[in-house]
Amino acid sequence: MKNVWAFDLGASNGRLMVSQFDGNYLHLDEIHRFPNHPVQLTGHYYWDILRIYQEMKNGMVKSIQKGFRTIESLSIDTWGVDFGLISASGELLGNPYSYRDPHTNESLKEIVKTIPKEELFTRTGVEPAAINTICQLNAIKENNPGLLERAETLLLTPNLLSYLFSGMNVNEYTISTTTSLYNFQQRNWDFSIMEALNFPKHLMANIVETGTIIGSTLDSINQEVGTSPVKVVAGAGHDTACALAALPIKVENAAFMSCGTWILMGVQVSEPVVSKEALQWGFTNEGTADGEYRLLKNTMGLWLIQKCRAAWLNEGISITYEEEGQLIRNSKPFQSLIDPDDPEFFNPENMPKKIREYCIKKVQQPPETKGEFLRCILESLSLKYRWVIERLELLIGKSIEVIHMGGGGIQNELLCQFTANATNRRVVAGPIEASAIGNSLTQWIALGEIKDLKEGREIVEQSFQVRTYEPQNQADWHDAYGRFIKLLH
Repeated sequence: MKNVWAFDLGASNGRLMVSQFDGNYLHLDEIHRFPNHPVQLTGHYYWDILRIYQEMKNGMVKSIQKGFRTIESLSIDTWGVDFGLISASGELLGNPYSYRDPHTNESLKEIVKTIPKEELFTRTGVEPAAINTICQLNAIKENNPGLLERAETLLLTPNLLSYLFSGMNVNEYTISTTTSLYNFQQRNWDFSIMEALNFPKHLMANIVETGTIIGSTLDSINQEVGTSPVKVVAGAGHDTACALAALPIKVENAAFMSCGTWILMGVQVSEPVVSKEALQWGFTNEGTADGEYRLLKNTMGLWLIQKCRAAWLNEGISITYEEEGQLIRNSKPFQSLIDPDDPEFFNPENMPKKIREYCIKKVQQPPETKGEFLRCILESLSLKYRWVIERLELLIGKSIEVIHMGGGGIQNELLCQFTANATNRRVVAGPIEASAIGNSLTQWIALGEIKDLKEGREIVEQSFQVRTYEPQNQADWHDAYGRFIKLLH
C-alpha cells in the first residue's frame, strides 16, 4: 500500500501519523508524538519552532525504521493565526510569537481607529480579536519595527514548516483565512488593509488552493532522514479545516465540533455570513478544504482542564483520565457554573483559583473538590455549546439536528454526553484523529487516489468507528441553562 505522512500539530502536542489507503479503507498509524507548548522568554511567549522541526524529522526517521520506507507525500496542519518571518536571504528571523503572547493586548484598539470593526469583519469575514495575525503584525510594527524591516516574507505556521522542508514559500487557503488579512470577495490578501495599517505589502506569500503540490523535500532533508524525495502538499493547513474534512457528515442540517484545547463549533456555508448579529455574537468565517467556509465560533475547550491539571501537578497531585471521570460522576450536578470564554480564563497562573474567584464574584458556591472543579468546567462548556448552536440556527435560518464531534477531546466521554444533554441534540463522536485523517485525505485527493471530499468522507465512515450519544436528563439541563444565561448577561 502507498503511504503519506500527516503532521498534525496542535497547541499542546504534535504527532506524525502514517496514512495508508488500499483503495477501500484508510489506515492510520501514530509514529511519533511530542509535547508542544509556548516558551516564556524575556516577557514574551514564543513557539520553539526549531524544536518542533527537529521533532518532525525525528518522526520521519522513526517512520522509516518501522518499515514505512516509500512515502508519497507529506502535509502539515496546525493551529491558526501564528506565523514566522523570513529574510530576503531565506533565513528564519527568530522564533514565532505565540497567540497567547500579551504584546497584542492593545493592538485591536489601535487597528479599529483606522479600520472600524464592522468594516474589518465584512471584508475579511473574521471576528476581530487580539490573537489574529493582523494584531500580531501591528504589535511587531509598534514594538519591534526592526524585525518587520528585515522581513521579506510572512509564512503561516504550517507553511513555515513546509518551507523548512521544501524551500517553497507559499501560504495555503484555509490557514490564510484565519488572519483578518484575507479578503473573501477578492479571494486574496486585502492589500488595502495592509496599506492603511502601514504593513509592507510584499510581505504576504502567495495563496495556493488546498491540495496544491508545491514541491519536494530538500536534498539535505532526504540525506538526513534517509528517504527519497517526498512530495510536499499544501493540504488544509488549519487543523479545524482538516477535522471538518474527515467528519462523516451526511445531512445538510448538521453542525461540527473540533474538540481539543479549543473547541471550534460551526456549520459549513457556501459564502461567509457577515451580518451584524454574527459580529455581535463573536462568530467567524474560515476556509474549508473544498474552498467554501466554516461559519463557526471559537470557544474554550479542554484548556480549562489542562490548566487545572497543571496547577494540581505543581502541588504534587496527578490524576488519571479514569480517575477524572469517577470524580465527576461522584460530584453534585450544577453546583456552580462559569462562562468558560470569560477573558479571566484565557491564561491565568492558577486556573482552580481563578474559577473559585469567579464563582464567588457571581454569588455561587465555589468548587472545593477536584471533582467539583472538573464537573463545573464540563457542564459550563456544554451549556455554552447550546448557546452557540442556538445562534448558529438564527444566523443560517435552519434547524440543526445533529452535532458531529471530532478530535482528541471526544475521548472525554462525559464531554460528549454532556454536549448531547445540554443541546438536546444527537451527538455523533468520531473519528478521534479527525485532523490527521483530514490531513491525509487532502493528500490522497491531491495524489489522485480519492476523487473528492464526498468520496473521502464515505471512506472515513467505513474505516473508523464513531459513537452516538442521545440526550438525557432534559429537565435538569434546561433549568441549568436558565442559570447559565443569567451568568452571560
